[in-house]
Amino acid sequence: MKYYYEKPENWVGAGTVYICNHPLYNRCTLFIDGKIGLAIVQEHFNATTKTRWWGTIDPWLAGDLYFHSGFHDFFITHAGEKDENGLYPTVTIRQIMWALRMKPLKKEYWEETKWAIPT
Repeated sequence: MKYYYEKPENWVGAGTVYICNHPLYNRCTLFIDGKIGLAIVQEHFNATTKTRWWGTIDPWLAGDLYFHSGFHDFFITHAGEKDENGLYPTVTIRQIMWALRMKPLKKEYWEETKWAIPT
């Protein structure tokens, strides 16, 4: 039986919403330390218009990521300085949850099976 991450009743937010001009998203959740940062995105779906987009992660996920024992090491190895376009290195919520060995989010029928964000 597979177990999935579930929204906790009590949660603490972390990270900030970063508005940028990335080719695939215009908002992300940014974790920053000094000059280096790491942008994390999550895929969202609008059932009315049947559109998908990449954007900020759910706020209850941000706190669990930030306070995870392996987050600092992941951040140090994947974060970087802002480039000339104002963009930080980017990962998806699924990539970081997999790397930190967290329970995965339940896969929705509308989610992409493959994707790539140019960094």
